[in-house]
Amino acid sequence: MDLGDSAVDGRAIHVTELRRRYGGGSGTARGRGAAKALGASKAQDRGFEAVRGVSFSVAHGELFALLGTNGAGKTSTVELLEGLAAPTAGRVRVLGHDPYRERAEVRPRIGVMLQEGGFPSELTAAETVRLWAGCTSGARPAGEALELVGLARRRDVRVKMLSGGERRRLDLALALLGRPEVLFLDEPTTGLDVEGRRETWELVRALRDEGTTVVLTTHYLEEAESLADRLAIMHEGRIAASGRVADIVAERPSRLSFTLPAPFSATDLPSLARLGATERETDGRTVRLRTRDLQRTATEVLVWARDKGLELGALDARSASLEEAFLHIAQGLEKTGDPR
Repeated sequence: MDLGDSAVDGRAIHVTELRRRYGGGSGTARGRGAAKALGASKAQDRGFEAVRGVSFSVAHGELFALLGTNGAGKTSTVELLEGLAAPTAGRVRVLGHDPYRERAEVRPRIGVMLQEGGFPSELTAAETVRLWAGCTSGARPAGEALELVGLARRRDVRVKMLSGGERRRLDLALALLGRPEVLFLDEPTTGLDVEGRRETWELVRALRDEGTTVVLTTHYLEEAESLADRLAIMHEGRIAASGRVADIVAERPSRLSFTLPAPFSATDLPSLARLGATERETDGRTVRLRTRDLQRTATEVLVWARDKGLELGALDARSASLEEAFLHIAQGLEKTGDPR
């Protein structure tokens, strides 16, 4: 009997050399986003490998974010974790089980929030939850589920009258009905206003703090940065970077920019080695420095300016960000490979 990795070392999810290929009309409509990158006809004629040897694990009670541009393969990967399809190759274990072949063991213990719900438009929010609860083992009361996501006051409103953001909240309520041990959230805050997004973040944090394992896909980098214990960035079907946000960001240099007064130019500055900088860009008298030691570089520049009696204009110093790391990978400048 395969006891599963999670029973041995505390991993709720374990993925090894996962691959998924589309071709000849295979794949779900939702999972074909990656195949569209090459065009539908080419993908069907030649096949398209959307997921190319992905490996990672998620600990019990951890919030793991999966990021990537459109077509990077993240939705195709999550579908395999959810048990919606079988991998072309590789191995997936969720709570110690194969989520596709042992679906009956896994499905009652997970919650899934899809990118789009597709509810009967004439039912009210409460009726929709009760309908779904009838298909869910150990479901929460409908009122409790609606209260969790801030829809209690809208319980008697028909789905067709709910806003886009409210329908996303209803999606989340259904995902939480069975008190899942593992929760998959696919773009959970799309369509929500700022307040709604923050409230959803607080709910997700509370679920994680109570021990729920969460796998999140999102286009909002601020969301991943705020919520994730760890994350992975996918590019062209592979994981290009993974780890804690701070570790991924630390791989990118910080920036210091300023404008020199006339008649000074960038050639008057000390050398890059003296400034502790790695790169310099100029645009007229505007100088942009990249550095691995922002404090040292900023100090050297300011001391130089003081000694010269200069006032630097538009002085801006900032550490590297997740957005920078993401864009660097998305533009194909990062070598892909195994997760760190």
